[in-house]
Amino acid sequence: MATQYGNYGPGYGHPGASGVGERPHRVPTALREPFSGRHWRELLYVLLGFPVSVVLFVLTVTMLSTGVGLTLTFLGIPVLAAGLAMCRGFGALERARARALLGLEIADPEPVRVQSRNRSRGGRGGAMAWMGAVLRSGTSWRHALFALVQFPWAVFSFSVTLTVWLLGWTMLTYPLWFWVFPLYGGQGGVQLYGDAQHQVYLDNPFEITVTALVGLLVTMATPWIVRALTTVDRLLVHGLLGPSRLASRVVELESDRGVVVDTAAADLRRIERDLHDGAQARLVALAMDLGLAKEKLREDPRAAAEMVDSAHGEVKTALQELRDLARGIHPAVLTDRGLDAALSSVASRCTVPVRVEVDLVDRPTPAIEGIAYFTVSELLQNVSKHSRARSASVDVWRVEDRLMLQVTDDGVGGADASGGSGLAGLAGRLDAVDGILVVDSPAGGPTTVTAELPWRESRG
Repeated sequence: MATQYGNYGPGYGHPGASGVGERPHRVPTALREPFSGRHWRELLYVLLGFPVSVVLFVLTVTMLSTGVGLTLTFLGIPVLAAGLAMCRGFGALERARARALLGLEIADPEPVRVQSRNRSRGGRGGAMAWMGAVLRSGTSWRHALFALVQFPWAVFSFSVTLTVWLLGWTMLTYPLWFWVFPLYGGQGGVQLYGDAQHQVYLDNPFEITVTALVGLLVTMATPWIVRALTTVDRLLVHGLLGPSRLASRVVELESDRGVVVDTAAADLRRIERDLHDGAQARLVALAMDLGLAKEKLREDPRAAAEMVDSAHGEVKTALQELRDLARGIHPAVLTDRGLDAALSSVASRCTVPVRVEVDLVDRPTPAIEGIAYFTVSELLQNVSKHSRARSASVDVWRVEDRLMLQVTDDGVGGADASGGSGLAGLAGRLDAVDGILVVDSPAGGPTTVTAELPWRESRG
């Protein structure tokens, strides 16, 4: 995905990061954490996970074992499909529970896609197609695996959490309730060990205080223990109940394809507009001027010669516009001599002096080379139009499987890659080919724009 960095001030994304208006907590974090809402939500998640996992495990094992046992008959297929569908339903419940209690942002997986080849069979054909789609879905089997794996982990985390939580609070509040266990001839206390003649009780002030302090330590450690346990739950939910990497990649490629199609359509509209408003208009005017010159050739040869001379100038202007248009589509120097010569040509047309350094042993594929050329061209146009710089530089090099481009100027800065700016459009184009655009442009300058493109070797 494309990463864009604009001119962000101190504390961006955090209202109190600058230190103004934020009130520091007087209570240490270790003492506040046992009473925080996050801890209680995570605690509730673990406690609810035990009964949910038991139900899900029992139903999943029952349905899958029954379905596998009946595979020799027709009944095995619908039982297996129903079991997998049930796992998907419980998966939706688990994702909702993780969002609400753990704050886990996870997208829903891809739905079951039914591809019915013969719709004329009606409902029966649809049911068979649905069962086949469920059984072929890797997402369905990942949900079933979650039901089997999550059960032992839920039992373990439930046992550890409940034990540690009860132990901590029981010991911490021991001074409040130790008297409920009366001793013969004493105040009260808990008997640790001993027989009728040798008994040990926690009944004196020192033992009561030590018990409460140990309970305080356990209580303060409980949130971090619960958080460590729920980290495993986060990994399980994200890995088994979320969309697969392949599906996510397909969605990303579909989005990138849309960007490429929109960009190509915009380029075609630009070419059509340049042709219509530029060279085409000049050629139409040229044809009209030559027609008038032809009519006046016998009556007024001198006026006709002047009109032909003017038409000759129009021809030169039209040819220059066509050359510029062809260069904007794909410059011949890029194809013949590569990035070094092509970027030097672009730099020579910039309004400020530009140093160009290209450190490449091999040439990338024409597609990547063209994207790199037009990226630097657009960035140098921004330097000419907006930066008010005195000088600029272009550096191109390769790092492993990435082609690196960097354009730097000493202008006023303040370039912003957000919103509908040209930099945002450029970032979208790079993103369509798995590229990255990073903009560092503080107010007052300098501005440094770094682009990364995937390196692909040219076979030509």
